Amino acid sequence: MVACLAGGSPLAGMATVNLMGNHEHMMLAALASGETEATDLWLANGGIDSLASWGVPRSAQPREWATYLPKPHLLFLRDLAVRHASGGYLFVHAGVRPGIPIERQSRHDLMWIREPFLSAKDRFGLVVVHGHTPRHEPVVRANRIGIDTGAVMGGALTCAVLEEDRLGFITA
Repeated sequence: MVACLAGGSPLAGMATVNLMGNHEHMMLAALASGETEATDLWLANGGIDSLASWGVPRSAQPREWATYLPKPHLLFLRDLAVRHASGGYLFVHAGVRPGIPIERQSRHDLMWIREPFLSAKDRFGLVVVHGHTPRHEPVVRANRIGIDTGAVMGGALTCAVLEEDRLGFITA
């Protein structure tokens, strides 16, 4: 999948913004440090399959892993945005910390937060579109739209379609 996304927009002339989530963050930390804590965390959260998909030998040491990955894939992953605002929406992986202005949100919260974001009634200035917390169906609130429907666990993959004042979902 990284090869597909790193190749640019699949639609000619259409801009694409890819966001960093906690799994990409874990991966980059493991590749950069090779430290046991970082590598164990990533391996326990999809890293084993990711390494296999790049053909990294099981015998390779953590400090060697990055040498097996195509350079364009590493550059793509390192350059991922952590947020994108457009048309009244803020797109992030996990959410935002209530009470903190959007421009002062921490990278950590944008990629990892659950509470107090999920139960917040606050308006954030923009409707936050996020994943990170799987549910059986998309969650639509006045202040947020959660689209993680658990594809990684065998659930559907959900796409939000936002056109002017209309909201729809495509699931596969």
